[in-house]
Amino acid sequence: MPYKLGVSRPDLEVADLPTPEEVFKVSRIGPKELVKYAVGPSLIALGISIGSGEWLIGPRNIGEFGFVGVGWVIVVSALLQTFYNVECSRYVMATGEVPVVGWGRVPPGWWLWVPLSVFVVIFAFIAGGWAASAGQGVYALVHGVVPPRGAEEPRLWAIALLVLVFLITAFARRISRALELANWVMVAAILLILVAVDLFVVPFELWWEGIRGFFTPAAPPAGITATQIGAIAGFTALASGLNWYVMGHYRDKGYGMGYRAGFISGLRGERREIMASGVTFPDDAGNAARWKRWYRLLLTDMWGVFFVGAMLGMLLPTILMTQAVRLTGERPTDANIPTFTAAALGQEYGRGLFYLLLLVGVLVLFSTQLGIFEAMVRVTTDAAHATSPRLRARIEGDPRRFYYPFMIVMLVVISVIIHLTLPQNLINWSANMSNLGALIYPFLLMYLNSKLPRPARPRPWHYVILVLNFLFFGFFFVNFVASLFGGPLITF
Repeated sequence: MPYKLGVSRPDLEVADLPTPEEVFKVSRIGPKELVKYAVGPSLIALGISIGSGEWLIGPRNIGEFGFVGVGWVIVVSALLQTFYNVECSRYVMATGEVPVVGWGRVPPGWWLWVPLSVFVVIFAFIAGGWAASAGQGVYALVHGVVPPRGAEEPRLWAIALLVLVFLITAFARRISRALELANWVMVAAILLILVAVDLFVVPFELWWEGIRGFFTPAAPPAGITATQIGAIAGFTALASGLNWYVMGHYRDKGYGMGYRAGFISGLRGERREIMASGVTFPDDAGNAARWKRWYRLLLTDMWGVFFVGAMLGMLLPTILMTQAVRLTGERPTDANIPTFTAAALGQEYGRGLFYLLLLVGVLVLFSTQLGIFEAMVRVTTDAAHATSPRLRARIEGDPRRFYYPFMIVMLVVISVIIHLTLPQNLINWSANMSNLGALIYPFLLMYLNSKLPRPARPRPWHYVILVLNFLFFGFFFVNFVASLFGGPLITF
């Protein structure tokens, strides 16, 4: 018997939850199998995470204002976002529906929430500031000097990196898996190189200052604006209230009922159909036991990989930036932030470190743009496929026929936008727009998750933390809007 959930969307089909062993085609899930097969969506999220917040916004502001009064914002943001990610993924695992499709079940219906959600994601992330910043790093790698202000060549390199994203997805058999493997390589290289460089150039007292700053409650430092703090909060970890746009990868990974819903394959992969509506499981002892196993895997993936990686990803670049500021006596600006650390430390320690840090910067920013660019296309594809029977008929059930043409359109649009302003300005805009999502989606999520089969429903205190997401990130967005129309609500 179908399972009714919400309004305006078809009832969910009902089938048993698969076991993790069935999904990942192994006899048991031990430590080796956990790393090799089960961990994955968190790496895509982490690849996006270690980017604008960790490489640009965090170091930019901590380099100028220090750790105290800013560090606690980073910790609170990472904790709230990781919890929010788990709750978004709960819905995906329980229904096989990605969040943008699930929002369509919330009153008044899909005609409001699905188009609005696609618009908000594209509006927030289409700026392309990560590709533009990575293009500055590539320019410096090629020419051995930071690019002059307003140079065109870095933008051309940025466009080339967007084309590379297209090629990675096009040559994949399974797009989510290709993104996982790419981020395994990039995230591991980024963290290992940063640890080695930090151990080499950063004194112990600065390590301690950074760690202590995370846990020191203090008012924000004088001179910093609430918009700057909002950007740090919004892009620490991932994208605050809009994190749901990445959690659909749990469906493609096969977590829970996502295994029965399908996935988007690459051009080299087999033709695959995605269910237009989801599927959930009956409330019985066997499915409840299997749900607990999937939920433990989700917690391991999110807290053990994403949260830990996000905190390291913020600590390592910020203490490196602080050391660069101390050595040179200069402070980073919006114009030079993508290459500031490499240039400053290169003067002190030689050209080898200059090129190594430029390479890290390019990897950091490219991994972010890779995930964001693909996710914008994925969210739009999933939304259009689920809500338009006419489109499904036209593409003959093959979502790739929409996915790749739309990716080309987005590539052209982003290529135009990155010519409009500095990369840092583009990213600050995206970060504060991410906080807008916190005013909306925690409440939609509470509605949906409260109606899941009983074994999958959250505990009461989970709803309290979702409200904290609304209050924390929502405040920064309201202050950002106020600053656009006269003056911020709070100044420091």
